[in-house]
Formats: sequence, structure tokens, C-alpha cells
Amino acid sequence: MKGSTIEHRHAKGRAAREHMKRSAHRQIGDLSRDPLGPLREQSARHAPRLAALHHARMASSPLAFFLGSAALHAHDLSRVPYTGMLVPISGNAHLLNFGGFVTAERELAFELDAFDEAAMGPWEWDVKRLVVSLVLAARQRKLSSRAAEDLVMSAVAQYRDRMRQYAQYGAIDLWHENITFDRMIESALTPEARRVIRRSLEKGAVGTLGSALHTLVDRTPHGFAWRNFPPTLFRAEHAAPLFAADEGAFEEGGDWRSVIEPMWQQYRETLAYDRRALLDQFTLQDLTFQLEIENGASRDFVLLCTDHHDKPLFLQAREAHPSAIARYVGDGSPRTLTARHHGERVAMAQRLLQATRDVFAGWTSSTAQRPFHVRELREKKLAANVDLFDSMLLESYARLCGWALARTHAKASGEAIEIAAYMGRSDQFPQSLAAYARTYADQAERDYDVFLAACRSGKLETRSDNDIAADTFRAPPS
Repeated sequence: MKGSTIEHRHAKGRAAREHMKRSAHRQIGDLSRDPLGPLREQSARHAPRLAALHHARMASSPLAFFLGSAALHAHDLSRVPYTGMLVPISGNAHLLNFGGFVTAERELAFELDAFDEAAMGPWEWDVKRLVVSLVLAARQRKLSSRAAEDLVMSAVAQYRDRMRQYAQYGAIDLWHENITFDRMIESALTPEARRVIRRSLEKGAVGTLGSALHTLVDRTPHGFAWRNFPPTLFRAEHAAPLFAADEGAFEEGGDWRSVIEPMWQQYRETLAYDRRALLDQFTLQDLTFQLEIENGASRDFVLLCTDHHDKPLFLQAREAHPSAIARYVGDGSPRTLTARHHGERVAMAQRLLQATRDVFAGWTSSTAQRPFHVRELREKKLAANVDLFDSMLLESYARLCGWALARTHAKASGEAIEIAAYMGRSDQFPQSLAAYARTYADQAERDYDVFLAACRSGKLETRSDNDIAADTFRAPPS
């Protein structure tokens, strides 16, 4: 909409209601499908043992199942009308993918932190994913249906109101908008919620990955080496059974540097000149494989680098797969997140959607030509511990998520005016989303039951964290 007047942009947003009425967002469509189909397609992209562990994590609750089944939800969203207003979206705006993080400036900020599924898509798909997760969280806490509806109304009303606010921002102001520690505290609904959030953040601000270096690694005659921390972190030689045969260099005695160094050089070239200069001040010491697969069963590893004072830098390389969103959305826009390299797509999405800058966001490919997204590994200082949140604290968190999602969409799209005009000032859009969230949460619970039965019958393989640890540390044959 370059060159359009504010009035024309408002008119465009309101005109989208003719294509998709706000009341129509309560529809979930015909869902007479086998939920295992999209899940099997999703699992087929991953190493079998990691997919089996992913299934086990998903089986713990409907909320965990919904977190790990973005492909299924994308399939269902594509079966109902949408606004046609396509913007860069996360694709998995589940409440567990939001959090408070330490920024590059060593401040605390709250935002969305999941970009594996990022693509151009209808902005409301992210909102719908958030609100369904809120209802499932309320049910996990055994809150009333009224309390669950209040959560959704609070989150969507916050999204609507913040989007109206951002529609008044200049482009530079919006680009630098950030949800800081103090603003998080101000947004809490009650004094008690403010105290809980403040305690969580102040406690989290004390330690960093760097300060924990001595607990994670050992000093050796040749530098530093990772320790094993199963079932989360595994040294390369112990993680080899989890991965395909073409990562043979990670087996005991293998030369893992022969795999990593070409990846490192490719990654380095994706950074701007000043960031390459910064990266060059670090020495690569060791790698460890990471099992953090609630969002998907990808091959992930963490690189330990140190500078001349032995100060550490932790870089996470996460395998990137095709977006579950992109396959369902046709996009003729010249502003897309489409890329031949899926690691590049994820890195571009992170740079575009996040407010806090990661100077190390980039991409590379393995010797087996698997695409990876690389970023600095950050500690989450504030997360949704659903089992400990009461209704008021969960509502405060829901408001934070709605705010963060509005900031994400407004910054990435530059279309806050159009989105705000579409939603308007009334509660019609929040009420429709509340109805959608309730009905689709019912469907998600039915899908979870089907999934759980398939896991128990052996139709879908599952392996627990203990199984994986036993695989990797099994005694060698005599």
C-alpha cells in the first residue's frame, strides 16, 4: 500500500469484512478427516527416533499435543474462509512459544520465539492458534468455561487495542517497539500478578548461559568440552544413534569438525560484515546435540565458542523443514518469506518478526544438504508454567501474548492500519474468536484421543526420554 493515504488504507481493512465477516471467524469447517494423516506427513520428515520422542512428548496432554501439531491445525484452518490479508506470521503462536528473554543489550523483553513454520499467511491464523492454546491451558488447570472465555477475550481485546495503537505509529517507531520488563509489569492485571512476574524476571535476570559455563562444560588441555546432560544435551559421539547414517562423523572417534567447519563457513557468509567481524573473534570449541523438540522433531545442536577471555557464545543450529503454513496458502505478493533454503526462511522470519535483535541469526547446510537455521541460544526467563498459574496470572499472561502478537504482526507487515480497521472497536471479533477457540479446542481434544490411541496401539511409535538416554548410553557389544 505504498503511496496510499491513511483513509484508503482504513477503507481497505474495512472492505476485507465483505470477503470475511468478523462473525464468520467462529467457523471451524468440516473436520471429518483422519487427524493422523497430517501428523504422519509431519513425522516423515524427521529421524525416526526423534519423531518417536516427539510423539511421546505430545502424548502428555491435549495442550502438548496442540503445540506439536501445527501441521494439523494449518490443514484445518485452510478449510475455512480467511480474510485474504496475508502478512508474515509465525505459524505456531501457541502460548508456550512466548516468553521473556534477555536481549543482546542485556535487557529483558517479552515476545514470540517460534519461527519454524513461519510463512506469509492470514494474520488471524496466528491469533486463532493462540486462543485455542489458551482454552486448552484453562482446561488443563480445570478452570471454568467462563474463565477460559475470559482468557480469550482478554488476549484478543489486547491484540485489537494494541493494533489500533500501532496503527498510529510511524514506521521507525514501530520497528523499534519492544515489550520491556517495566512495560510487562505495568500490563499485569493485579498487584499479585505484578509481584509474581517481577519475581520471575528478576530471578531470571541473575544468571545467563555464560555464567553457567562451569556447569555445562569441562576445561581440557585443548580448550573446553561439553558434558552430557541427558535427556536434553548429548555429546556428539553419544547422539550418533539418534541421527541418520550420513552423520557418521559424529560417531565416537569421528571427526565432527569435518562436518561443522564447512557449515560454519557457509553460515558466516550469511551474516552482515560487522557481524562476521564479531563472529571471527570467537573460537569454535565443541558441539553438543540438543533434544528440545516440543515444536518438532528436528536435528538440533549447540556450538560452544569462546573469545580471547574464555567468555562463551552459544549458537543453536536447528534443522529447518518446509513450513506447514506455506503449503496451504497461495501468495502472489512480492513480499514473501519464500526461500529455496528453509534455514534462510526461518532466519529471515526471526529477523523480521522479533523485536529483539539477534546479531547471529543466519543459516547453513549440512554435508548431507540438510538446511539449518542458526541463532544465538537464549534463556527463557519468563515462561507459561500452566500447572502453576492461577486464573488471574494466566489472564495476565494471555494479555501479554496478545500484545506481543500484535507487535509482531504490526512490525513485520507494516499493515497495522488495515488489520486494525478490519477488527474495528467492537467486541465482535473477540467474541467470534472465543466461540472458535471453544469449538476447536473440543476438536483438538478429540484428535488427541485418536492420537493417544494410535500411540498405545503401536500405530505411531513413541519413545520416552529414558528410552532415548538408554539408546545413546547403551553398553557396547562384547
